[in-house]
Amino acid sequence: QVQLVESGGGLVQPGGSLRLSCAASGITFSRYDMGWYRQSPGKERDLVAVISSLGDTKYANSVRARFIVSRDNAKNTVTLQMNSLKPEDTAVYYCNARRTQWQSYWGQGTQVTVSS
Repeated sequence: QVQLVESGGGLVQPGGSLRLSCAASGITFSRYDMGWYRQSPGKERDLVAVISSLGDTKYANSVRARFIVSRDNAKNTVTLQMNSLKPEDTAVYYCNARRTQWQSYWGQGTQVTVSS
């Protein structure tokens, strides 16, 4: 079955960096667009960054120039490098694999907390 496993979350001070990883199995990884979303308590799940199967990237305005999304098709992993973190980046971060609206899968999420 399809599994997406996120790792790398944790507590970091404002201005710090974290690197999230998502390991995928059960899918032909190279054919999927891979995205990172985040959700704070009481808020909707929002797109953070996405990298298409062709390697094109898109970012939310709030993270542009601070976050970098990349993928390694040989290792079936997608990574989100988060720099200059702010308290408002605090959320649960979810990995998503999407090929069609019927082929969309989610990881279990990893908590990122930015606080001094």
